[in-house]
Amino acid sequence: MKDSSLRIANLLLAAAVLFLCCDGGGGGGAAAEEAAELSSDVGLSEAEVGLIRRRQLLYYRDGFGDRGENVTVPDSFTFPNPRLRDAYIALQAWKLAIVSDPKNVTGDWVGPDVCNYKGVFCAPLPSDPCLTVVAGIDLNHADIAGFLPEELGLLCDLAIFHINSNRFCGTIPHSFSRIHLLFELDLSNNRFAGGFPDVVLGLPELKYFDIRFNEFDGSIPEELFDKNLDAIFVNNNRFVFDIPDNFGNSPVSVIVMANNRFHGCVPASIGNMSDTLNEIILLNNGLRSCIPKEIGLLKSVTVFDVSFNDLVGTLPEEIA
Repeated sequence: MKDSSLRIANLLLAAAVLFLCCDGGGGGGAAAEEAAELSSDVGLSEAEVGLIRRRQLLYYRDGFGDRGENVTVPDSFTFPNPRLRDAYIALQAWKLAIVSDPKNVTGDWVGPDVCNYKGVFCAPLPSDPCLTVVAGIDLNHADIAGFLPEELGLLCDLAIFHINSNRFCGTIPHSFSRIHLLFELDLSNNRFAGGFPDVVLGLPELKYFDIRFNEFDGSIPEELFDKNLDAIFVNNNRFVFDIPDNFGNSPVSVIVMANNRFHGCVPASIGNMSDTLNEIILLNNGLRSCIPKEIGLLKSVTVFDVSFNDLVGTLPEEIA
């Protein structure tokens, strides 16, 4: 009786987490049906229940957790170069980490020819044009639910990683630190959680950084504003922090930080952004400060939105 009760409890927990990660409490859908089926089937082994729980509880776990998926490369498979073999391992591990793919986007992720996988793009390696590598991933608007396994770090030649408008949850793998050529990272409109993904601070080629509409929390490291980025989108998360004094060091053309919870002042260093900044949106953040006169230096700005805050004082004459 005790073992049966434990098994049922485990199944209910796994079903609940599957529901949170895949449907976000919205109800309905294939994931909810799968969860209901799991909860009614008490014949699953403890090992199977443990697998379900391990994969879904990543929604709440740190990125150093056990996130690997066992991938075996068939002896009959051949690859043009070792990098494409690594790409096969990475993509198959990711496929194992997917729990819902209603559009069957990854349905053709079969076999060694990874360059023909849907959403996967290959190109010559810039430093060695004779070498073909996986250079881009684009799974935007695929409605896929799952998590990002550590094996994705094997895609060390990626320049573009776009997965916006899906249902990925968990945290960003620390193995992303190996992707030194990454130029665009778009994780927006998913269900990622936890602290700011510090791994991006070590990506030397990153220019476009988009994590809006997720559930990241805590503070944003000031080092972000020292990176040579062109665009920063961190809006609609749960960040709570003071805008640092080095904010104006950022060379971005657009920065959107709306709908978080910031404190402190808009720093005077914002004037240092005059050569590059075109759009800045800080609306609905609970800012309680004056607007610094240095915004008058931002001659190229076309959008400056600090609405729905608690700003005090008068508008600086310099913006006239």
